[in-house]
Amino acid sequence: MLSAFRALPILEFKARDKSKIESLLAYGDRLLVGLNSGVLRVYRVNESPPPSDGSASPTKTKEVELLNEQEKFSKKPVQQLAIVKEANLLVSLSDGYISLHDLQSYKPVERLENTKGAACFTVTSNVVKDPDTGVPSLVSRLAVAVKRKMLCWTWQDMEQLPEAVELNLEAGIKSLTWANGTKLVVGMDSGFVIVDIETQEMVAVNKPASRAVEANQGEPAAQRFGAVTSSGMGYMGMGSWVPKPMATGLSDNQVLLAKDVNSLFADTEGNPLEKRQVPWALAPEAVGYSYPYLLALQPPEKGALQIRNPDSLSLLQTLAVPNAAILHVPQPNISLAHAGKGFLVASDRVIWRMSALPYDTQLQELVAKQKFDEAISLLNLLEDTLIDDKAGKIREMMILKGMMLFEERKYRPALDLFTDAEAPPERVIKLYPESVAGHLSSRSDEAEADVDTEDVVEDAPAKSDDATAAKEPPSTPGKSLLSRVTGGHSRKESDTASIKSVSRTETDMSTPRKAPTSTSLSSDKPLEGEDLKIAVRSLCSFLVQARTRMQKYLNWDGKLKEDPPPLDTETGKPAFANLLTSDVFEADDKSTIDWESELLKCAELLDTTLFRSYMLASPSLAGPLFRLDNFCDPDVVQASLYENNRYNDLIDFLHGKKLHRQALEMLSKFGKGEAEGDIPEGMQGPDRTVEYLKQLPPELVDIILEFAAWPVREKPQIGMEVFMADTGKTKDLPKDRVLQFLSEIDQKLQMQYLEHIIREWGDKTPEYHQDLIDLYLQDLKHPDTPENTKASVKEKLESFLRTSTHYNKSRTFRQFPSDSPTFYESRAIVLRAMGNHGQALAIYVYQLHDYEKAEQYCNDIYLLESAPITSDTEVLEKSPLQRSKTEVSAGRPNTYATLLGLYLRPPGGEEKRWPQALDLLSRHGARLPASSTLEMMPDSLPLNQLQDYFRGRIRHSTALLRQEKMQRSLEEGRRVNAERHLLLGKDEDVEKGKVGGRMRRVRIGEDDHCRVCQRRFGASAVRVWPDGRVVHYGCVGRMERETGATGGGGGGVQRSWG
Repeated sequence: MLSAFRALPILEFKARDKSKIESLLAYGDRLLVGLNSGVLRVYRVNESPPPSDGSASPTKTKEVELLNEQEKFSKKPVQQLAIVKEANLLVSLSDGYISLHDLQSYKPVERLENTKGAACFTVTSNVVKDPDTGVPSLVSRLAVAVKRKMLCWTWQDMEQLPEAVELNLEAGIKSLTWANGTKLVVGMDSGFVIVDIETQEMVAVNKPASRAVEANQGEPAAQRFGAVTSSGMGYMGMGSWVPKPMATGLSDNQVLLAKDVNSLFADTEGNPLEKRQVPWALAPEAVGYSYPYLLALQPPEKGALQIRNPDSLSLLQTLAVPNAAILHVPQPNISLAHAGKGFLVASDRVIWRMSALPYDTQLQELVAKQKFDEAISLLNLLEDTLIDDKAGKIREMMILKGMMLFEERKYRPALDLFTDAEAPPERVIKLYPESVAGHLSSRSDEAEADVDTEDVVEDAPAKSDDATAAKEPPSTPGKSLLSRVTGGHSRKESDTASIKSVSRTETDMSTPRKAPTSTSLSSDKPLEGEDLKIAVRSLCSFLVQARTRMQKYLNWDGKLKEDPPPLDTETGKPAFANLLTSDVFEADDKSTIDWESELLKCAELLDTTLFRSYMLASPSLAGPLFRLDNFCDPDVVQASLYENNRYNDLIDFLHGKKLHRQALEMLSKFGKGEAEGDIPEGMQGPDRTVEYLKQLPPELVDIILEFAAWPVREKPQIGMEVFMADTGKTKDLPKDRVLQFLSEIDQKLQMQYLEHIIREWGDKTPEYHQDLIDLYLQDLKHPDTPENTKASVKEKLESFLRTSTHYNKSRTFRQFPSDSPTFYESRAIVLRAMGNHGQALAIYVYQLHDYEKAEQYCNDIYLLESAPITSDTEVLEKSPLQRSKTEVSAGRPNTYATLLGLYLRPPGGEEKRWPQALDLLSRHGARLPASSTLEMMPDSLPLNQLQDYFRGRIRHSTALLRQEKMQRSLEEGRRVNAERHLLLGKDEDVEKGKVGGRMRRVRIGEDDHCRVCQRRFGASAVRVWPDGRVVHYGCVGRMERETGATGGGGGGVQRSWG
């Protein structure tokens, strides 16, 4: 599946050499080989460029050169080698002892006698900062397993510390592995233990509870991992053989524990992790970790090295290494995490060096084979510094995987993946046919897609396409994206199947399988029908998410919210770069890119495609889309809605896009019945046009007047709603333009509009008031106006003249004919407004002969001129009798006297009207001045006829006197009540027994002090505020300055009265 490493044989013993390799050690360009004869051979490894064709063909340069051979290095086989570089020491295990040798001469320095019976050892080197000074130092540790004891020596900056740590464990130690600089994984038959060298704390590694119950079928859930229990007693039949416990450190402070085919991932604290077991078919001979891959060496008879992804546990590569039994990963020492990616594998006669391919090459190979899950997993494992634009590559892998899932008709997973990857909308939309994607569609009529070769690698031969591994995770499909022939759908098997049956050989995922032909999905089937609807529904959710992201950066008016947008310092791209295609960023100078234009294109594409998708899959959702602000292409929407007879939605869309003329032209055709075909019932007549016009702003008054003409002419009552509706937009229309427009149609409509804006909207423009009067006069003076209409208009005119005060009175009075009875009362109303009460009353008396209206006229003027009492102050300042005298003695003319004069002193040709005069005296005599009234009475008038007049005046005077007495009594009561409150305080306080007002008192003790100066009062003068606060009298000014108001705020002592 993947060529992550190449196995290069660098050393092979000749046939005459009977030695066997027992151990390896590689550091720098040196390779130390320990033999079964006790000999140590030192080689120099020569770096040679890898062959361009990828083969392992030999070159002229020797891979290794023998530099030294220490024949007397040991008498027994050299089982293990390691170095403590800063101490210049070579550590070896031979004959059950740990020996230290000089790293340069390989001469023995010391044999650690207390390591007799040692089974294994391990070395680690780490940079440690001093906790007090922060100075870094190099610390190396050597841990040795001696039966049940674990011994540990420490070197710090080339010097060995005198004391060695010694720990006793519960069982014989079989393996030692450093998890980090201070913690050691100890493998025993009874299980694994994490040992902290500094604190000497030991933590047993237990299985997860769920896995322990399943494995042990009811045994305690906290079973130690790797322990030999009743479930493992089958080994007793094989000579009591117990599998060796193995461990290897991983990245992110994780370790892998392995025993037989079982495995467990744990952290360096000994806590098991929730990860499944590695699906090994056979128990590995050795395990290791070469960044970023997990290594497992199969038994020698198997002769294979497995390379796995430690995250997905997928088998990525299997390398043939015949009879190999040794796996040596160079000690990383102080290097980076990816150090040691070149490691060694050896049999007893051959050594292979594993050369790692560049990560970019590995990723390209995974993409070529469409193993996108593995590519994403590999990118997540690698450090950011090792890959250029790591986030961008992960995003591209997710997009490519989504495209492959889409071709396999797994639309929902594909679109969810596009959403997670924030794929450019254009790339996703291209996957759909023209009915959705328009001209962007990469599908022809036969549904064949032309995929850009820059995004997807060309198809491999059919044989390699079908070559999929049995252990591949089911999350990575194996179908070619460009394949257009009916292909098989390989059945994925679980990786754990290898645990259930070891008869199936585990391969490198290249074993071809026979694909079924009848049930396979074919990618050449056109995307149509129900299948297309499913795909489109999935697309809708992606488009909505992309639309939401776009709205963060673009306003609805097409302007960027931040212009220019901030660019990333590393990539030079804006935050919305994921919404744009890669073509936008091909320009060398990104400052020339019009970000606003590019983002606006994306917004138009999003909304237009979303509209097409709604119309195809969920037509009911299309309406809410274009009723709100959107960037849909008007031509596309109009054509689609018109074809589907969705005229109401089309009108709403045109309104939202401010294409009002097109919308009104369509409504006009439908309303007038000029459209072809069936006319929707809701669009017949002017009603729909009127409703549309009422929504337009005043700035479009030209369009409003243009298209309002036919509704106003056809149905004036409905059409006038355009100008008279109770909306803010209608009120803001230019009234002069509307009046001119209505005058050209019908003056009655102009009159109706003026009445509405004056009475309903309260417009006080004098020109409009005068225009309305002029229209009334035109109707009244026109000879063809019916009598009943004239009566109605006359009533409106007189009512308007009484209520309005904004017309030109002199001009209006001149317009009234003096000899026409129709305008008598109108003239009187205008004269009253002008203040000519005598002339107005003369019209009522001599021309209209309506004495009741004349008397009512006087009553109205009297009430209007009488000053109303608005406060108690006026009551105190002026008594009723004084006000009465003021009213009758004021300098302004008395309308009652004027009317009485008209009755008793008529002009020539008119008779006196005694009955009306006496009646006026009897009812309103008190409102007439007595002296002038009696002077107008003739001496011959009998006194009894003035009886009602005198009785009325006497009653009026008596009433005023009584009212004044009552008022004085009330004022006396108010005064007494105010004095009581002033002396005693509020009634509520008096009822509670509290003394307030001027009778209140304050008790000041020896300990009381002024809150202003903080001194005791003593015998000083004090000031008591109405609210009970007490301060020094000399502190009053200071208190007022601090509180900002006399007696306000705090600062005094709150005391109780009583």
